[in-house]
Amino acid sequence: MTQTLLDTDERPATLSGIAKAIHECRRCPIGFLDNQAVPGAGLKKAALMVVGEQPGDQEDLAGKPFVGPSGQLLDRYMVEAGIDRRQVYVTNAVKHFKFVWRGKRRLHQSPTSGEIDVCRFWLDGERAIVRPQLILALGTSAARGVLGKAATISKARGHPISLADGTEAWVTAHPSYLLRLKDEMKREQERLFRADLAAVAERLAELAG
Repeated sequence: MTQTLLDTDERPATLSGIAKAIHECRRCPIGFLDNQAVPGAGLKKAALMVVGEQPGDQEDLAGKPFVGPSGQLLDRYMVEAGIDRRQVYVTNAVKHFKFVWRGKRRLHQSPTSGEIDVCRFWLDGERAIVRPQLILALGTSAARGVLGKAATISKARGHPISLADGTEAWVTAHPSYLLRLKDEMKREQERLFRADLAAVAERLAELAG
């Protein structure tokens, strides 16, 4: 059997190398589904890295992260906060779209903690190359991928979390969560999401001097 990059614990030293390698990755069951790997995208030496859960149906078809409804909502809130997405590196904790078929539709399934932990190999590789000052984790799956352990949004949001490499992690909800809410709950969560992005934007400005 041919050895894979993961078998030999080697990791490409470039983002293009990681992109190629994750297309070939079959270490967890998600890689065997009818999908394509979606690598991160954006500024290669970004001060801010934004990490989502996994590609969705539209991201899988496009081969790019955050191009569907969640990505469009994220773009709008980043504009409000004064964060230029062109200056951000955007990626996901899990690089393949996990789904089940319902008729002709592919329905999203959340990755397991084990699948997130396996794919952290690639997220850590992206972090080592981009070397962001701040990482914004969107949702609990992304938080696990960044922090290496389970975290709840309510407890982790609103303050920086120091990582071993000196990077600051910030945690907030995933935009897809906001899309599912209605009425007062939606308004409250939108307020919290705005506040989280505003805090990240303020911290970026502080670090920029």
